[in-house]
Amino acid sequence: MSQEPAEAKIFGCTQSKYLADKIAKAYGVSLGNVITSTYSDGEFQPSYEESIRGTRIFIIGSTNPGPENLMEMLLMIDAAKRASARHITAVLPYFGWARQDRKDKPRVPIAAKLVAKMLEAAGATRIITMDLHADQIQGFFEKPVDHLFASTIFLPYLQELNLEKLTIASPDMGGSKRAYAYSKALESDVVICYKQRAKANVISHMELIGDVTGKNVVLVDDMVDTAGTLTKAADVMMERGAISVRAICTHPILSGNAYERIEKSQLAELIVTDSIPLKQNSSKIKVLSCANLFAAVMYNVHHNQSISSKFIM
Repeated sequence: MSQEPAEAKIFGCTQSKYLADKIAKAYGVSLGNVITSTYSDGEFQPSYEESIRGTRIFIIGSTNPGPENLMEMLLMIDAAKRASARHITAVLPYFGWARQDRKDKPRVPIAAKLVAKMLEAAGATRIITMDLHADQIQGFFEKPVDHLFASTIFLPYLQELNLEKLTIASPDMGGSKRAYAYSKALESDVVICYKQRAKANVISHMELIGDVTGKNVVLVDDMVDTAGTLTKAADVMMERGAISVRAICTHPILSGNAYERIEKSQLAELIVTDSIPLKQNSSKIKVLSCANLFAAVMYNVHHNQSISSKFIM
């Protein structure tokens, strides 16, 4: 006779506790008890305050820089391994350091692969993440990776807006695949922004490939950092005759002057998930929760059921 697996346990890293709690509630269990002790020099030590021997555990935590978030995830995994957890699934709503996925010039690291190897060395037996900066990062892992798409969350919201003459836009050439996938689902046109950078996070020039005259434009990207690209693209599109410009970005990093740029920009709305907590509120930022998506996938993973229904594209 087949035996139902023992219920999984869910734990949250410090930065992602708010999201871990929402995921646990959607899953139908209480969030596990972890206490983190901090030394005066900043060193910290997580401690599971309940038995996890022989169980599957999910550790939820985005690993966006600074390094404390990644280090806490590694320590949580290591502690779980040493406490004899049977399966250790690292749930990373945002996989940090992913922009360093290749050598784009001599003598630089491939940080995304290094992080993958660190997670595996710590003891992770499975990875669940969402909207990686580059799909090929999955190949850096030797363990199973469930790569979720925030389109599952964003597409219903865009359909509810019922925008006429909708056009999907990519803020750069690298995001064209994502933009085409959204345009296929929404049966809309596509435009691409071509940008040149003077240096990291600084755009020197931007051009449009396609027509936005009389269109309601939605920019699609995996993350928004300084918001320089998005706000510049919105300005260019409004100058070229767009009716409105919105943006959907999965991961709201929003560093530097990002909030100020967004407030002053011609963006009508920036739609993000709660993979990373917002540093401050903004009238232009709409947050859609990814908790139900992760909870459903985690449940199916634990019960050895298919998760393909959770992928819109």
